[in-house]
Amino acid sequence: MLRGMADTPLPPGAAGAGPLAGLKVIELGQLIAGPFAAKTLADFGADVIKIESPDGGDPLRKWRLLKDGTSVWWQVQSRNKRSVALDLKDPEAQAVVRQLAADADVLVENFRPGAMEGFGLAPDDLLAANPRLIVLRISGYGQTGPYRDKPGFGVVAEAMGGLRHLSAEPGRTPVRVGVSIGDTLAALHGVIGILMALNERHRSGRGQVIDVALYEAVFNCMESLLPEYSAFGAVRGPAGSALPGIAPSNAYACRDGHALVAGNGDSIFRRLMAAIGRDDLGRDPALADNTGRVARVDEIDAAIGAWTATRTVDEVLAALDAAAVPGGRIYTVADIAHDPHYQARGMLQTVAMDDGSLLTVPGIVPKLSRTPGGHRRNAPALGQDTAAVLDELRAQRP
Repeated sequence: MLRGMADTPLPPGAAGAGPLAGLKVIELGQLIAGPFAAKTLADFGADVIKIESPDGGDPLRKWRLLKDGTSVWWQVQSRNKRSVALDLKDPEAQAVVRQLAADADVLVENFRPGAMEGFGLAPDDLLAANPRLIVLRISGYGQTGPYRDKPGFGVVAEAMGGLRHLSAEPGRTPVRVGVSIGDTLAALHGVIGILMALNERHRSGRGQVIDVALYEAVFNCMESLLPEYSAFGAVRGPAGSALPGIAPSNAYACRDGHALVAGNGDSIFRRLMAAIGRDDLGRDPALADNTGRVARVDEIDAAIGAWTATRTVDEVLAALDAAAVPGGRIYTVADIAHDPHYQARGMLQTVAMDDGSLLTVPGIVPKLSRTPGGHRRNAPALGQDTAAVLDELRAQRP
């Protein structure tokens, strides 16, 4: 077991009911965006019934690194869920989904627009049978508009939403963030929409459809990009590790790596300059605010870089901490796995798999003081809960 992780494995069922206990969620779709949204609900107590194809199930089961034939990513993405194997092209399977939706609170899907209608599961029809149902639809471009029918993945959404253009060194090929951030942002927007719709349902008694487009979720996080273009015609370009228009904030080379330094507050800047022996810059009235510092950012970056270049990352961070200047190292997952703060915050959870082996997975966020989320059951085998769920449906019939 890695240092810094929980000493005692967390068994299935260890967490309490959670704030969403009693919420019934039907998850359709596959891979990342829809399942991540449903995973977030499941972490906080919702009963998530995941519908998977009997032919292999969700492709995420086989993505990236596999343990005993199943992705370890699967153990995070599908924890706390139940798996029902149904072929949505089969009319009998469609009838089962309609019956499930008739008694559900939320349905999550991330198919291409029109797919649900093709399965005989149009949201309008589901809402007609269950007016309280909330339907989350996540797609590349949304349910309307000229791009509606185009296939869309998170990586394309990151480009269309404006993020990819900024993710590069100036003059170099734009790069991806390294994880499927477009899908995850869309999923989190979907969860926000679900919670808002649930709150509104308390007043109206009615459900509704939530339309989340991957590219819009990315675009929603692009801060001042559009208003700066509207007001000044400014097209922000890539800036590598710097934060354009805010100074100083950058990654600086040390003797054994890089350190992030965020000295862009006015008083923080003065403390930073004192820490690096450049009180002349800290006392310069022209650098007293961000506007002045941005105009001379190259000079400031050179001064900080000259100081960090002669020190190790640990030495730099110790000096920054002493001066109350925000800074940090650039973590690898190995750094994360051994970090005492991650451990203290419960973000490194060691869980016991069904075969008795141990696996460390990310903890639950956000953290609620009275009704926290938790790990109640491991990710299911394909179709593991089909019989139990169908028995529940039969028991509901008059």
